[in-house]
Amino acid sequence: MKILITGANGFLGQHLIKRLLDETTHLIIATGKGEQRTPFQSTSLEYVSLDLCDGVAVHHLMDMLRPDLVVHCAAMTQADECEVNEIDCWNINVTATRFLLDAAKKIGARFILLSTDFVFDGAAGPYRESDTANPVSYYGSSKVAAEKSVMESGLDAAVVRTCLVYGDVVTGTRNNIVTWVKNNLQDGKSIKVVSDQWRTPTYVEDLSVGIQLLIDKKASGVYHISGEELLSPYDMAIATADHLGLDKSLIEKVDASTFSQPAKRPARTGFVIDKAKNELAFKPLSFKEGLAKMF
Repeated sequence: MKILITGANGFLGQHLIKRLLDETTHLIIATGKGEQRTPFQSTSLEYVSLDLCDGVAVHHLMDMLRPDLVVHCAAMTQADECEVNEIDCWNINVTATRFLLDAAKKIGARFILLSTDFVFDGAAGPYRESDTANPVSYYGSSKVAAEKSVMESGLDAAVVRTCLVYGDVVTGTRNNIVTWVKNNLQDGKSIKVVSDQWRTPTYVEDLSVGIQLLIDKKASGVYHISGEELLSPYDMAIATADHLGLDKSLIEKVDASTFSQPAKRPARTGFVIDKAKNELAFKPLSFKEGLAKMF
């Protein structure tokens, strides 16, 4: 099968490409904006630079390469950036998704969209797939709109919602919460970490496995793919320091009101992942197991 992956230069994109190259015989078309930053070489991998906001370019590439499946990982994911730059956020997260969907329809490709726990308001988490989306940020609203476009497209499609992804940083990707904590504590810097927000953190390799399971089983619909433990960022920071033997006294426990941020964060999200466990045989690592695998 020929699989086109967007956001190939990003954190998840790079891990997913590695997983599919290592574990499958699929042909991978990796796309990203600008030059290739994925560090992998394979006869099963082709990289193509693509601006997803250029509808003509999207249609041309899809028509030329005719993938069987599109895994759409690319997105503007920084909530504050989305809140401040609403037009860019909408163009990248919604309009680009619609360009891809229209092009996929013409060639009959399957479609998988990566989405987020930020589609929920955080009033009653952890959430099931059937719970009603009610975002409290522009980022969340853009992903709800993208999800709606996918599910109403008529394509054989799936939406994968995930939550607070962490793991090893690869070429050119930004820090996640674990690497941020590690780097600051190793440098002897004090950090403030919120204790009144809760998530089910997701190890990036588990997320890649979950997506592979969706591909292999040709599953459609909405799936929550995350860890199972409900933790605060403060819990995660303390666990990281403990695992690495770093100075926990540098970690200051604060609440969300400490920070002045453009985008509101949902207080308590996280996922119930029974559907993924039962239908896909998805088995995530615990947070401590994820740390052990990272380090």
